[in-house]
Amino acid sequence: MQRFTDQKYLTQDQYKDASNLDARIAIHQKFSTNPQGWFNWIFDTLVKLPAESKVLELGCGSAEMWKECASRIPAGWVITLTDLSDGMLDAAWRNLVPLGRNFKFEQMDAQSIPYGDKTFDMVIANHMLYHVPDREKALSEIKRVLKDDGCLIATTVGNTHMQEMYRFLNYVNINERPGMFSNPFTLENGLEQLQSAFSQIKKSQYVDNLEVTEIDPLIAYIRSSIGAGDLSEEKLGELKKDLTAVLEKEGKIFITKDSGMFEVLK
Repeated sequence: MQRFTDQKYLTQDQYKDASNLDARIAIHQKFSTNPQGWFNWIFDTLVKLPAESKVLELGCGSAEMWKECASRIPAGWVITLTDLSDGMLDAAWRNLVPLGRNFKFEQMDAQSIPYGDKTFDMVIANHMLYHVPDREKALSEIKRVLKDDGCLIATTVGNTHMQEMYRFLNYVNINERPGMFSNPFTLENGLEQLQSAFSQIKKSQYVDNLEVTEIDPLIAYIRSSIGAGDLSEEKLGELKKDLTAVLEKEGKIFITKDSGMFEVLK
């Protein structure tokens, strides 16, 4: 099984808590070239919802989007945040409890949503459908719980996203597995998968890249992506030396970003 969809690995290792995700979010927040910001771009679509709406997020992670966009959340929204990992839900709760809003937090598998038909006005799947083993089943569940005029917002990445970073990861990884970093739900193949359940689908691209001017966040990103048992410290040291030389010469390290959104109507 690919690690992208290995639920045991995801909940007990990669996302047992928010530390790995936080390291990856941090590099985007600090070095992205688009000043709008990813979360605000998503929220530009979310706020099209009526002022009184029921919202379900699948795979909410540490709920960084809701924290960053707190001032934009309509008072009338009823928001349920879910994740397969209890550790991520704990991080989400810690991030959002200072806001004083009545978020609901629930451990949930997107393949089996424990809500009745036509419950939600919107379902959000932000960079998470590629972690679902049976996406066809999950999409069927999402369609079931959406109201007749409901909307699914599914974000993901394209084939070139972070391609330079993946070269770094492959270099330092000493236990490479076939397809270890292959993504099963991308901007390129996601449309066909969504069409198994929905017919009205709009794809939008978020224009952005990284221009990294510090070494330590790059190394933190790499460590967050590869477990200690798979990481060659010797090769990581060599890579750090090479990247430091590039930074001294060029003043920045360029990394491609290729992300976007599927806006899906039931």
